[in-house]
Amino acid sequence: MPALAFVDLETTGATATHDRITEIGIVEVDADGSVREWQQLVNPGMRIPPFIEQLTGITNEMVAAAPPFEAIAAEALRRLEGRLFIAHNARFDYGFLKAEFKRLGIDFRCTVTCTVKLSRALYPEHHRHNLDSLIERHGLQAEARHRALADAQLIHQFWQKIHADRSSEAIEAALNKQNARPSLPPNLDAANLEDLPDTPGVYLFYGENNLPIYIGKAKDLRKRVLSHFSADVRSAKEMALAQQVRRIDWIVTAGEIGALLRESALVKELLPTQNRQLRKNEEVCTWTLVDEGEGWLRPQLTLANDLDFGLSTSCYGLFKSSKEANTVMRQLVESHHLCDMLTGQQPLKAGKPCFGHQIRRCKGVCIGKEPLAKHTMRLMTALTGLKLVSWPFPGPAVIREGDEAHVIDGWRYLGTAKSDDDIRQLLDGKRPSFDRDTYKILAKVVAKMKPLAALNGAFQLHTLS
Repeated sequence: MPALAFVDLETTGATATHDRITEIGIVEVDADGSVREWQQLVNPGMRIPPFIEQLTGITNEMVAAAPPFEAIAAEALRRLEGRLFIAHNARFDYGFLKAEFKRLGIDFRCTVTCTVKLSRALYPEHHRHNLDSLIERHGLQAEARHRALADAQLIHQFWQKIHADRSSEAIEAALNKQNARPSLPPNLDAANLEDLPDTPGVYLFYGENNLPIYIGKAKDLRKRVLSHFSADVRSAKEMALAQQVRRIDWIVTAGEIGALLRESALVKELLPTQNRQLRKNEEVCTWTLVDEGEGWLRPQLTLANDLDFGLSTSCYGLFKSSKEANTVMRQLVESHHLCDMLTGQQPLKAGKPCFGHQIRRCKGVCIGKEPLAKHTMRLMTALTGLKLVSWPFPGPAVIREGDEAHVIDGWRYLGTAKSDDDIRQLLDGKRPSFDRDTYKILAKVVAKMKPLAALNGAFQLHTLS
């Protein structure tokens, strides 16, 4: 049996690049089966949020006199090096330790096993695999949940349980599958993938000239990026892309909406060669209706950038070009027996029938045979399926995801903020062009938006959750 380290951390939050460790617990198991335990409170150098204090029982007062991570780094490293790193949601704990060591100039690497994935592989009949579920399912003994050493002990107990319940062959197969590495592109350094988080975000593939060749988004960055290099699912396009990759970078987001918005914005800004969708398009247009009086509503093609999409302006369809928009309108005119003249398909000539009426398609509104109101009702019916969602607020709005707020105004994505100052800067910045892809993303989540109104000179981001 290899030397093992069962690890659990308590932290100030969920983001390894920002939050810090408050407690570390390690259960060491040597090859001969001997066991040692180590637990250490850590001064994170920042405040522990109240809800974290309540969850873990670790308070700011408790860590005030504790050593900072740099003071216990050597001890932690000695207990971890050369051992199989085993944790529940292992990427979380491993990511935090890598980040802490990296701040000290130490490149910490080891083989990692996640007991969440192990439980899923060995007990697929169950749907829940969090630590509380494992405690209940396997009768594990928990003395102080959400304290580092106690949780590390639970992970050790689960390890002992699977070796009693399952064959060594089944466990070895599950471990091998979990630690299998994809076939990486020849020019990509494997170390570049070590730090990939399993969080939502955007990833960027770079080629020879250090310019991005592909940008994608993911709910799980690690899983999605590695899927590009899985030989069993690779298409000719994926293989060609893999051959060009020299470096990978990524941006972590608080959720899937942020990943979608950042991907769309970055593709338009950086124009990667392999992204065919989400390209910038300044000619996006829509149909609006102009009231010409006496019940006549005339379709008018308008550039989307010229509209605020407010409640007072009904818009129908988003088209890449005027040619596409006119093609769609032509189809609606023909299928709903509309007048060519009143819909702008041919010049208006008073008292003269349109071409559609001459071939018995138009019902004669152009020469007084049909009331204008009836024609207008048919036009509105024809346009119903194209109607866009109106911007529902008098000003900007936000969508909250975790500790981030996406700032939106008139369907335009201004950026993502983490503070009131960030919001203020975004509102004072240059207003971006209207983007069709951004609209499509946001229209699906409009129910999650909340209006952004200044309160006593401060936006009070924390009140918007």
